Amino acid sequence: MQNPMVDNDNNKRRRLVEFKDGCRYGKFGRTKAYELIAHERIRAYKMGGKTMIDLDSVDKISRFACRGSKRKQARPATIS
Repeated sequence: MQNPMVDNDNNKRRRLVEFKDGCRYGKFGRTKAYELIAHERIRAYKMGGKTMIDLDSVDKISRFACRGSKRKQARPATIS
């Protein structure tokens, strides 16, 4: 996993990785990543033709929020 560093205005170094590596790091899939980006939970940047994910923003969100917490769990079968 490559980890290019980019300077911003505050002289703080950003940990940016390619989209698929950011998903792997955060343990979520593409769809969840796009959802998190749309809701501004994680930061993403376009660099050339690639989407880069800021790992610091991934670290800030809870792991629980990324693990499909909206999925319904199967109910146990009831015997009548």
